[in-house]
Amino acid sequence: MKIIPNAARTAWRSYSLWLNRAAFLMILTPEILFYFFKIDTDPKLWWIVGVALYLAVEASRYIDQNISRSPAIVLILAILMAAVPAPPPQAGQPVVSEREFLAVATPLVAKWEGKKNIAYLDTIASPPVWTVCYGETRGVKQGDRYSDAQCAAMLGAGLLTYRNGLHRYFTPETKASRLTPERDAAYVSLAYNAGIRGIGRSTATRRLNAGDIAGGCTALGWWNKAGGRVIRGLINRRVDETRLCRMGLT
Repeated sequence: MKIIPNAARTAWRSYSLWLNRAAFLMILTPEILFYFFKIDTDPKLWWIVGVALYLAVEASRYIDQNISRSPAIVLILAILMAAVPAPPPQAGQPVVSEREFLAVATPLVAKWEGKKNIAYLDTIASPPVWTVCYGETRGVKQGDRYSDAQCAAMLGAGLLTYRNGLHRYFTPETKASRLTPERDAAYVSLAYNAGIRGIGRSTATRRLNAGDIAGGCTALGWWNKAGGRVIRGLINRRVDETRLCRMGLT
């Protein structure tokens, strides 16, 4: 086997090779972010970008074959722009303000999570994860210490992050007319405890989006297991979240 002349330069200019690697990385990105940084993102967006990059690989062959770069680059950009989803419509934005949401969600989550100012290893989680303050895991490592004020600020910021992530799974109708501050807090509290992706795809969310508010609240109570076992503390927490979720229903 003989290496071609100017192998390094050829590899650097092999657009299809780099696009192929980028496409593969896009598909893995949501899992990498969640596993290493506990950041939960919408996998659908990454998948769309990955597929667009794979389509761009075919277009990039024109560059590899020494055909004029400009038309090929324009074609690649056109494919990527066509694949990126349009911004969501402004209609259906949540009518509950962040202040109203935090007024209910903060004491709710603080009560059930408890507060530890020194990082500890949560062995119930699978795999075990370093945790601090009110159940915060993102970026936490052994030996971390936080003041009460830092823990409170961390909780508020974390709840808003989880809320924004979970709201991606809600329909415009749900955000506009089915969320009260209490119901919003109940769903986000569950997501904070069990993960955005799982709750976003759950029966509780599907029922709420379908207009079955009571049925969605009931489904919140099903998330009472950890490590495959029913946990008394989770049962009590789900009862509290379900109670809030049902407030205002006849």
